[in-house]
Amino acid sequence: MSNETRESPAYDTSAKNLRLLADRLLELLRIRTLPIGMKLFEATSDLEKIPGLRRPTEGYRFAMCQLVTQSRMAGFTLGITSANLQQDSNCGGVIGLNGPAEQLMTGELLTGVWFANQEAARAHQGEMIRVPPGRYSAVAVSPLRAARLDPPDLILFYGTPAQTILFINGLQWKRYRRYDMTIAGESACSDSWGRALKTGETSISIPCYAERRYGGVAEDELLLAMPPEEFARGIEGLDGLARAGFRYPIPPYGAHMDPSAGMRKSYELRRA
Repeated sequence: MSNETRESPAYDTSAKNLRLLADRLLELLRIRTLPIGMKLFEATSDLEKIPGLRRPTEGYRFAMCQLVTQSRMAGFTLGITSANLQQDSNCGGVIGLNGPAEQLMTGELLTGVWFANQEAARAHQGEMIRVPPGRYSAVAVSPLRAARLDPPDLILFYGTPAQTILFINGLQWKRYRRYDMTIAGESACSDSWGRALKTGETSISIPCYAERRYGGVAEDELLLAMPPEEFARGIEGLDGLARAGFRYPIPPYGAHMDPSAGMRKSYELRRA
């Protein structure tokens, strides 16, 4: 067992505590929409056990990013199967509810749309990060404040670049590690909830055209997806940063000012 594993604190990831941490996130970073949880289910019948669950109207199909936005903006708890998702899209394939369509994997569907040739389109699909199909049949999303997924597999929230870097700083407060982004291009859900569900790692993504056009993502928003333990670690670190004087919003010091006085406040006084 690694030293990192031995020294990592045990975080309370119960739905009750995640609700409290979500409130703290809203207080510390002032994000515009609700942090939400996402959970995969092997049996569709398990959705019936979630209180307050909404299911799509029969015959309606959505993109995953639309469901995520309905939850983070309207506060809905939603459950879906692959039958509720857009067909011949990456939506179900990214989260493992079904395999990707043949037209996607060959590159035929995206040639002349996002790529000039089928070779580039096929290579794009080969780089997509997906939960392997065959195990899961349903997925639910719900705001953490509702405490209906106990616990979720993932926690997601959208933030500006400034909010995002402060949260990453929070993750590094007690345990430093470098955080890297992947950028698949279009179908950026592969870089966020797809990557986080498959690897269990905190994932940061630049939302794609489809997320902005259909999912209503704002131009200045990035997406973070992470396991509940990492969410708790990030909030703990944000509290530590706040005590050290680093809070959101970040007050601009001024591009024409000598930064010595500001830096002295943070660094030199701690060496005294």
